[in-house]
Amino acid sequence: MPKLKTYQLNGKVAAEQEVPAALVESDVNAQLIKDYLIALRANARQWSANTKGRSEVCHSKKKPHRQKGTGNARQGTLAAPQYKGGGRVFGPKPKFDQHVRINKQERRAAMRQLLAEKLAEEKIVLVKDFADLKQPKTKDVMEFFKAVKVVPRSVLFVGESFIQEGQTLSSDRHEIIKKSIRNIPGTAFVLAGQVNGYDLACAHTIVMTQAAFEELTNLLVAA
Repeated sequence: MPKLKTYQLNGKVAAEQEVPAALVESDVNAQLIKDYLIALRANARQWSANTKGRSEVCHSKKKPHRQKGTGNARQGTLAAPQYKGGGRVFGPKPKFDQHVRINKQERRAAMRQLLAEKLAEEKIVLVKDFADLKQPKTKDVMEFFKAVKVVPRSVLFVGESFIQEGQTLSSDRHEIIKKSIRNIPGTAFVLAGQVNGYDLACAHTIVMTQAAFEELTNLLVAA
């Protein structure tokens, strides 16, 4: 099995993590990944845009001018769309039941492929944990980037989930790392149980803890 080096936050190699063969040998149709990402973006929409038509705007029912004798085209109401403040023609309306269902097996397959591509490109960096940060300090994170040769551009930090009563919650142990990276443009933090394929596709580099990598692998490789 291929292995990934696990670093400490000072840049020193702490251990090696085995990568499951099922993750490395992932081979998924590109169309499946495209459909999955499109579905994610579609489901992120609120579908709440709303405009008023000519029958809904608040306007007087009086004609703008008399029917004949002015030389202008006849007009019936100020609520017509050609007038300022008039109704909009074919404007957006709230839509319901627009959710695109994503098959669980397809979702796992797409995420496995996206993760496998990051592994092949050596864009995944494992950290033993974030406990070495005793207080929020952006300088320590930038020094870590320099030590492991990571370009601080579009970096996704992934931490292990804290599960309580069946719900995935963010624990206090991640607050320090989240505060340390919030001043670095393009960086983000997400829990392993909440990461999706869009996060993986958009990230240039993924920095995750050893526990988060194991958790994410178990979610994706599980039957």
